[in-house]
Amino acid sequence: MKHISILIASFLFSLLFFDKSIGLNLSIFSIITIVFLGFYNLKAFKNQRIRFYTLAYIITAIFVFVQHSGLSIIANCIAFFTLVGAISEQNTSIYVNWLNGMFTTIAAFFYRYISVNGSEEKVDWKKNIDILHLAKLIGIPLVFIIVFVLLYKNGNPVFNDLINTISFDFINFQWVLFTILGYYLFSNISKPVQIEPITSQDKQITDKLYKSEHFSEVQLKKEKQLGTTLLGLLNLLILLYIATDVTYLITTNATTGTELSSQVHNGINTLIASIFIAIVIILYFFRGNLNFYSENKILKNLTYVWIILNVCLIGLIAIKNQNYIALYGLTYKRIGVYVYILLTCVGLITTFLKVLNIKNMVYLFRINTQIAFILLIVFSTINWDHTITKYNLNTAQNFDISYLINLSNRNAVLLYEQKDNIIASHEHKKRIDTKYWSYVEDVVQNEWQEYSYETFVISKKTSKLRN
Repeated sequence: MKHISILIASFLFSLLFFDKSIGLNLSIFSIITIVFLGFYNLKAFKNQRIRFYTLAYIITAIFVFVQHSGLSIIANCIAFFTLVGAISEQNTSIYVNWLNGMFTTIAAFFYRYISVNGSEEKVDWKKNIDILHLAKLIGIPLVFIIVFVLLYKNGNPVFNDLINTISFDFINFQWVLFTILGYYLFSNISKPVQIEPITSQDKQITDKLYKSEHFSEVQLKKEKQLGTTLLGLLNLLILLYIATDVTYLITTNATTGTELSSQVHNGINTLIASIFIAIVIILYFFRGNLNFYSENKILKNLTYVWIILNVCLIGLIAIKNQNYIALYGLTYKRIGVYVYILLTCVGLITTFLKVLNIKNMVYLFRINTQIAFILLIVFSTINWDHTITKYNLNTAQNFDISYLINLSNRNAVLLYEQKDNIIASHEHKKRIDTKYWSYVEDVVQNEWQEYSYETFVISKKTSKLRN
């Protein structure tokens, strides 16, 4: 039964992906994968985490069809590895799920033949699969058949004509290889495996930080004094920087692209260095027994203040970036600034929680990778090219029309619909027409496996034009 279901899944895999671009096929594959995993690992799906990762995988599959963007495809692939890895072991960190998911997808078939029931004992290959005998069984008869066919061809003209009429053109060897790849993939994920000892070690490590046996009051007092002095001075310095930055924003009216770009980029460079050093310093002082020192209250308060001031610094960079966007429009780099701002805020908040709740470094790594996974899924639900184009056409005071035209075809419909309202040269409008109709032609030629939501939108619009 298992081999039959894997064979069916492998044929569906070839039907969906062989010689096809990504589209509806990846969404259907995600559904098939969930059904397949559920069939062989039904108990695992009773776990709440597995259900959450299944939901995340379904969401990414939906948005592969709706958005059809590279980011949504990446999010779907990572969600796939997360789900497969979580099924192999539910109680591990998400980054261990990724490792187990990738390992299962790539090597589970071979791993199961060199281990026994997940233990480290090696299988006797000769006992389980006699490879030499199998090679003899297939190879020797094949060699002799070929030799005798060649001999008989020379000895009998009728036999020679019969052999020459035999053609294997009806067999698509690339399709066969692709189907074998599908069989290998589904065979791997039918029973997800774990990487050891990484998985077992991760399960044993907790997020809590514990007091070590060597607890020196004298040493901790000195360390506390150093930390208090350092963070106190750094708080004063960042306060002065923020005050001067606010003064600059209020008194200076930067209107040129060069000035605004300089403000944002210089601010980001300052932010990168500042946040990195801030987190390193905090993690250094709160790496061990200083967390349990009774006289660390001032140091902790100074740490909280410094984190809050760094968040204020992030806010100032966000204001500068927004001024730049309002005047010169959205671009991927300016969106990237906001993404970086969000990630740094997350890093500071989780560092704050680490100090507040006395957590270890593993806690930071676990929670930040989980948040990164969620943010990736959220970002993959947005059609960024369409968003950039819509904002620039409707809100921005100035924008680069060439930049919009050079974006992917996911903004082709919007550009074409608003072409008459855009102040642009005849050459640019001609490029918009070319982009749109080239996109329409590509969409119309897509086979059903390559469909996306945009396919139906384009088909509807073109049918109206024809009527």
